[in-house]
This record gives sequence, structure tokens and C-alpha cells, in this order.
Amino acid sequence: MTHDTDPTPHADAASGAGTHQHQPEGQQPHDAPAAEAGETSTTAAEPADRIAELEAEVAAMREKWMRAEAEMQNLRNRTKREIEDARQYATQKFARDVVEAAENLKRALASLPARTEGEEGIVKSMREGIESTERSFLGILERNGIVAVDPQGKPFDANLHQAMAEQHSDEHAAGTVMQAWTPAWTLHGRLLKPAMVVVSKGHA
Repeated sequence: MTHDTDPTPHADAASGAGTHQHQPEGQQPHDAPAAEAGETSTTAAEPADRIAELEAEVAAMREKWMRAEAEMQNLRNRTKREIEDARQYATQKFARDVVEAAENLKRALASLPARTEGEEGIVKSMREGIESTERSFLGILERNGIVAVDPQGKPFDANLHQAMAEQHSDEHAAGTVMQAWTPAWTLHGRLLKPAMVVVSKGHA
């Protein structure tokens, strides 16, 4: 017995299967450009973001460097000033003692009798010797930055003067130094010892 088989259904099934599987492949060319465009946009954005991050880091590092450089410059300037001050004022205590000797010379002159025409030779020689010594001594002090400032007749300055007394005066305005017991002494412009003064209170 022979069974006849019709190849058509198989062929149709194969044809149908082939048609069903081939249709998605036909759609891929339409979807591929959109996917590629998305990938390209993401890839382009990533370098731009990275560049922005690097620029921000560079700006932050530059700001830190400039701040550190400014602090170092301030430190150098402060250290330089401290070294200069130490060099100039290291002898401050010694200088304060030295001006005592200068003031003693002034007191020695003040203790001598008033100059007269026929004064004794010994008194005259003593006065001239003390005056010469005082001039020489003050010159040495000035060459080393120690200066005497006479406050007589000047307005009272609490930064330079120490008021020892106040008196009424018709010749001096109120607040004026009418008498100076000692001068003000400075060392390179800085007060070393204040002047001891009498200050006018003005008219009685």
C-alpha cells in the first residue's frame, strides 16, 4: 500500500516560518540609527563633564596655592620685621641705663654756680670740661640711635611725657609743658624713657 503525501503543507509551513522569522530582521535597520544616536550623545557628554570637573579642580588648587603663597609672604615679612626689631632694640635695657649717665652729666652742670664774668678758674674749667664731655657723649648716643627730645614749651603728650606736677601759669597755655626735669629719650624712634615734666594748668 502506498501513502501519498502532499508536500504543500510542509512547504507552506516552511514558507510561513521563514516569513515569520524574517520580519524582525527587516525592522532592525529602522531602530539602529536611534540607538546609535543615543550612544553618541552619551559618549560626547562624558568628556565635556570630565573637562568641567578637571577645570574646577584646577581652579580650586590655584586658589589654595595663592592663599598659601600669601600666607608665606606675610610670614616672611613678619619674620624680617622681628629680626630687624631684635637687632635694633636688643640693647634697649643697656641704652636705658646709658641715658641715666647723660642725665647725670646734665645734673652736674646744673649744680654748678651760675656763670659769671669773674668766676674762679677752677669752676670755669669744671664747667667747660663737663659741657665738652656731655656734647661728646650725646653725639655717641645719637650715632647709635639714642636721641634726647626736649619737651619744654610743647603740648603735653602722654606717649612721650610723664607729668610730675601741674601748676598755674600766666605764660603758658593749659596743657603745655612749662618745665622739663628730664628730656624724653627714644631709641630708633621708639620711646626709651619718658620725659618728667611739669604741666601748665593755665591762668589761676
